[in-house]
Amino acid sequence: MEIKTFGVVGAGQMGNGIAQVAAMSGLQVIMSDINDDFVQKGMKNIENLLSKNVEKGKMSADEKGAVLARIKGTVGLQAFAAADYLVEAATENETLKFGIFRDLDSICPPHTILSSNTSSIPIGRIAFQTKRPEKVIGMHFMNPVPVMKLVEVIRALATSEETFKITWDLCAKFSKTPAEASDYPGFIANRILLPMINEAVYCLMEGIGKREDIDTVMRLGMNHPMGPLALADLIGLDTCLAIMETIYRGLADSKYRPCPLLRKYVEAGWLGRKTKRGFYEY
Repeated sequence: MEIKTFGVVGAGQMGNGIAQVAAMSGLQVIMSDINDDFVQKGMKNIENLLSKNVEKGKMSADEKGAVLARIKGTVGLQAFAAADYLVEAATENETLKFGIFRDLDSICPPHTILSSNTSSIPIGRIAFQTKRPEKVIGMHFMNPVPVMKLVEVIRALATSEETFKITWDLCAKFSKTPAEASDYPGFIANRILLPMINEAVYCLMEGIGKREDIDTVMRLGMNHPMGPLALADLIGLDTCLAIMETIYRGLADSKYRPCPLLRKYVEAGWLGRKTKRGFYEY
């Protein structure tokens, strides 16, 4: 099946990044959110990133214009009736995602592949919400999408070989490197990353180190580009908590219990960079 029109549900940081790389690959893109303010903010972010590429000589002004012309912003889901392939990039909330997939299943034609950018929710649970489980797959991009090369591809039990191959080939079209992960909570990336971040929060809570010292140890001692607490602020502490809760519930192992301090920050509304305060102030 040839993919000509690519849909993205969600115009936030992940959604507009996915829309940008899809449009840069030559696909027609539909990007949707729940209101026009979110859509326009997403479009503005894409335009700003493309302008930086022009300034750095990575693309011409004409190429920038052509990419933007391939992206159609819209509100709601009805426009996805024209999509051949979709990526859902909504908030990491199981109930929300389930509802979106039920709606997409009724709106999209039978050939449309429905994928999720979920960072932790098993794809089989999402696929069960539809009447086309063989056409549901995980396509987990990394943040920031235009820069990061990895895409985790997660196939559920019912995912067909055709759906998997089309998704794998799309990664190459987007100049990304795919890695296949089995359908367990957290997959590969967050099954490893989030417990590390969670343990760093425990170190902070227990007074083992100050925030700067914890991050310095991991940056300079382990050669990580960013410390785990600063990274948590970048990801969003609410997203970190949601992922840890999904892994904890799914595997029922106490080693994945979310740190109480992480929960405390989220309940206080200190979510990281997006609220100007998390483990650090911005």
